[in-house]
Amino acid sequence: MCTPAIRRNSPASERNQAPILAQLQRWLPPTGRMLEIAAGTGQHAVHFAAGLPGWHWQPTDPDADALGSIAAWAVAAPATNLLPPPLQLDVLATPWPVESTGVPMAAPWDAIFCANMLHIAPWACCAALMQGAARVLSPGGQLITYGPYLVEGEPTSAGNLAFDADLRQRNPAWGIRWLHDVVAEARQAGLDLQHRVAMPANNLLLVFGRAAPPA
Repeated sequence: MCTPAIRRNSPASERNQAPILAQLQRWLPPTGRMLEIAAGTGQHAVHFAAGLPGWHWQPTDPDADALGSIAAWAVAAPATNLLPPPLQLDVLATPWPVESTGVPMAAPWDAIFCANMLHIAPWACCAALMQGAARVLSPGGQLITYGPYLVEGEPTSAGNLAFDADLRQRNPAWGIRWLHDVVAEARQAGLDLQHRVAMPANNLLLVFGRAAPPA
């Protein structure tokens, strides 16, 4: 007998999905094709697909258990624009599966969304995310990231300092990233930071696009 997939629940995803959706609706055009990296529980995928009906939404995650949760959420909150099945994608792997033709919708993608990955992954994943995004985004596409960042010259909240210390204690390769380091990796891949939006709970939403050619 097949065991049903477990639908995971993240209280943080429940809290932040409404403000993130408001920003996606602000920055994205009415229609397009979205690739979600590190979709986790799947709560964001179903919420954003419902709130962006003109967008075909493809969730991915490197973890097999997460893929089961995403699929379970898709059953519980079906949306015709949420693409099945969720795909297993590790940003460190090359090529990404969405670069091949054996998936429902392959590159190029009009936007990529990645929330709360960079601080719970090795630093190499930042460069891999930027380089992968540069490969699979359409010419006018956007990479949108969400999460906590350390910003040079700006005070860090006590909550983020404690969170960063906890992350590094759990895994020395983890930790809240410096914004200027993330922006530098993006530039190396040919992407520029176009918008920075302050979000609740001391998080930032960042919008990257292709760098303008030199004059």
